[in-house]
Amino acid sequence: MEENQKYFTQDEELREKTEKLASLRKDGVSLIAEISQENNLLKRNKLISDDERKTRIAENKKKLCGAKKTAAQNKAEISHLVKEALARNRVLADDYRKRIQADQDELIAMLKKGCEKKIAKINEASLAEKKEIVKRHEGQTDPKDVAACREEIRLADYTRKSLIFDAKNRCSATVEKAKAVKEQTFIDYVQKNREIRNGSTTMTENMLLYIQHFISTFRLSRFLLGNGLYLSILIFFIVCIVIAPLTGNGNLLSLPNIFTILELSAVRMFYALGVAGLILLAGTDLSVGRMVALGAVASGIVLHPGRNIVTLFGMGPWDFSALPDGIRIILALLLSILLCVTFSSFSGFFSAKLKIHPFISTLATQLIIYGLLFVGTNGTPVGTIDSSIKDLLGGRWVLGSIGGEVITFPKLIVPAVIAIAIAWFIWNKTVFGKNMYAVGGNPEAANVSGINVFRVTMGVFIMAGIFYGIGSFFEIFKANANAGTGQGYELDAIAACVIGGISFSGGVGKISGAVAGVIIFTGLTYCLTFLGIDTNLQFVFKGVIIIAAVALDSIKNLRHK
Repeated sequence: MEENQKYFTQDEELREKTEKLASLRKDGVSLIAEISQENNLLKRNKLISDDERKTRIAENKKKLCGAKKTAAQNKAEISHLVKEALARNRVLADDYRKRIQADQDELIAMLKKGCEKKIAKINEASLAEKKEIVKRHEGQTDPKDVAACREEIRLADYTRKSLIFDAKNRCSATVEKAKAVKEQTFIDYVQKNREIRNGSTTMTENMLLYIQHFISTFRLSRFLLGNGLYLSILIFFIVCIVIAPLTGNGNLLSLPNIFTILELSAVRMFYALGVAGLILLAGTDLSVGRMVALGAVASGIVLHPGRNIVTLFGMGPWDFSALPDGIRIILALLLSILLCVTFSSFSGFFSAKLKIHPFISTLATQLIIYGLLFVGTNGTPVGTIDSSIKDLLGGRWVLGSIGGEVITFPKLIVPAVIAIAIAWFIWNKTVFGKNMYAVGGNPEAANVSGINVFRVTMGVFIMAGIFYGIGSFFEIFKANANAGTGQGYELDAIAACVIGGISFSGGVGKISGAVAGVIIFTGLTYCLTFLGIDTNLQFVFKGVIIIAAVALDSIKNLRHK
């Protein structure tokens, strides 16, 4: 990098143009940026009085007017100089990159040949050593001598493999350095362009940087390990898309089918977003399905048209139809969230305070909810919900028609997208989100660094309960709720997160992975159903995908260790 920078600075023409650009910008665009930054700092500075702040900002405004005038006067000259400097930089960089890449390619070729020769010598030496061992023990029939001979040969093989492994590692490390030098030439070229443009870059340069880095760091084994499962699923989807018309099932890739997959994914997205946080903490949640039933039954009772036949522990039945629809919707949603958060917090307390693994605490919660629901409702379904509310929140918008077929857009997708955005913001843009990763990666280290592990763990369980509550509220727009609603949903949610790359080891994963996992898993089920595959056989496909995802995750963790 230093050699490359010298190469650019040694060119007299480019240096003159760069210095002139800096001089023209000094009292113009550069001063504008300095004043804007100073004003932002002044607004946030609590150590100065309001009068002093106003005075200094007023002075800066006067300076800003002058700087803007200077910037406007020099704009045309700067633009012309920038074009000339970029053109000169491109010529210099092209020449330099060709020479460096040729040198490094030659070095890489020499390194690989040298490595091959070294390995050949190691193999020859090992073979000679084995022959010597066999010759030394030739004719000996004593079992101890035979065993000793075998042990010496085994040690010779072990030594040979160790030496070859070391030689390959040394060669690989040197080759990596050579490739890094090649990549750095382009990085320095882009950095110089940014300097010429006063810090700005272009989309083309960013894309080329990404491609260059991908080529430089690409390893087939690493790529297959990280993306093998997705490639397999992609191939499966392609096969389904091709087979569907041939078997008379129609076009799988049609817009209505895509919207149906997204609609099916929408409600399940809430459950995956909730359980994803617990998996990030190296935990899990087996109570998701029962939470769904709990929230759905409660919401269904409130939104049922007229008098409901369901009673809870002898109380009821109720009739909420006299309330305005808006009040009923809010009441049903809040009741669902409250119940799910209560039981989720119950599990979270035992995991956070008593260090009970979430597998046990959520299993206990699952059984408690299951028993309470069946005893309380006698297994009676709550029935349908008010049709006007169902259409308002769970219906579809008509987009138009294509080829005589009416295209509709599911309304349930909208709240799912909002939930994804909120979850992404929490995970990536808040202190709580950073603490989640820290606690999931190493709770002991997080505790030592000042993070309250108990609060973070409880926060994740509460957040999960909120997502479960919202999801179970929307669940009633799909089917009539009863105590058995949501059976097996916890396994689908967990599987979707694992497929999406959220590691059971904790501290690794992204919201985008959970989202992709839900869509992939739902799409897989829909494809199998679309092709008429037996429902029981679908469990086999799901099981294979789950074990493959977890196995790949384990292999990655073993390699990192």
